[in-house]
Amino acid sequence: MTWRATEFEFRNRFWIIMGTYCLGFGCYIWDHMNVSVALTRMILGSLDSPLAYTCLRTIFAVGAVIVTLVALMRSWAAAYLHSAVVHDMELHSDRLVADGPYRRVRNPLYLGNILLAFGLGLMASRTGFLVLVVGTVPFVYRLILCEEAHLLESQGEGYRRYFEAVPRLWPSLRPLVPAGGARPNWVDGFVGETFMWSFAIGMAVFDVTLRLAHFWIIMGAGFAVYFVHAWVRKRSAGR
Repeated sequence: MTWRATEFEFRNRFWIIMGTYCLGFGCYIWDHMNVSVALTRMILGSLDSPLAYTCLRTIFAVGAVIVTLVALMRSWAAAYLHSAVVHDMELHSDRLVADGPYRRVRNPLYLGNILLAFGLGLMASRTGFLVLVVGTVPFVYRLILCEEAHLLESQGEGYRRYFEAVPRLWPSLRPLVPAGGARPNWVDGFVGETFMWSFAIGMAVFDVTLRLAHFWIIMGAGFAVYFVHAWVRKRSAGR
């Protein structure tokens, strides 16, 4: 049995990942302690410490920074790959993109998904955090293996040279391959990743206000924009 994801899993990757997040945050039903609160208690020894409030806010701030970096990286990658490809259910292996972040890491979008599980996971319960990380990381890795197998088959030696030059998930500080000359579409990149930006903004607002309702409202608005954009994209493609 191959370790890479099946075609069914790839086509439904958005919903599988969404299901993982719903399950992770749903763990609050039986595990009521937030993982950041648990980390604060572990670091300070007690939640009664005068530093508890500051420590907790710092942990949430770290999460917000991680998610903001994820949104930036995914928007940068989507600007070169284009959101119609990023969010399409079908696997695209007809062309190789080696511009922008793809000159430093082969899978910036999937790297963002992995980091998101750790950053956004700080909003979950202790059990929920484990569900998000354990549910996301292996699945994303299997998606990567699926894409790489198709690219090696369709792109041949050209992708193999790229494969050998650029790391899979550990970004290089400098470009490792020459630029391909592609022009980024920044509007498409940022709009296509609206839901990622809603996570980042929602976490930042929560860190300031400590009102969970603000986080959910902002995240809901981000997903609304994402689905409207997806609908417009499909409508335009059907013409």
